[in-house]
Amino acid sequence: MTTFATDSDLTAYEPQIREFGIQEFTTAHEKTYDDIIRLLNIKWWPTTEFGTYNLSVIGGSTKLSPSKIDSTQFTRAAVYHVLAYYIYPQLSTFDPAGDVFTEKRVYYKGKFEEEFDLILRVGVAYDTDSSGTYEDGEKQTFYNGRLIR
Repeated sequence: MTTFATDSDLTAYEPQIREFGIQEFTTAHEKTYDDIIRLLNIKWWPTTEFGTYNLSVIGGSTKLSPSKIDSTQFTRAAVYHVLAYYIYPQLSTFDPAGDVFTEKRVYYKGKFEEEFDLILRVGVAYDTDSSGTYEDGEKQTFYNGRLIR
């Protein structure tokens, strides 16, 4: 299955993560990939326009094709997401007094939201012509608060 990040990307941010008993995170990476694609379908795709052609009219039938996304753009966000939503919740005791894993979960959740927002503002690279390269015209930002017709 396709993922945005790997275990080696994860250990670059949290080198000691395997010391807590979980040795392999493939399933978590796959779930994170699905979650990020779902977020793109909700937040970015309905506002996307490339050139004079609106690829996604709200309510239209055009769908986002995950294979056309520059997956390297989402590596950091995917690492933050997998830590916040899948790894640290497994390790947390959910003690009302708190624990280190709950604190890290909250921290990485905030980092994911910040990173995802930055990606949307800079522009998602989407290979509209399937050429295998991402041209400047194929980078579409998220228009927040702007009227799009």
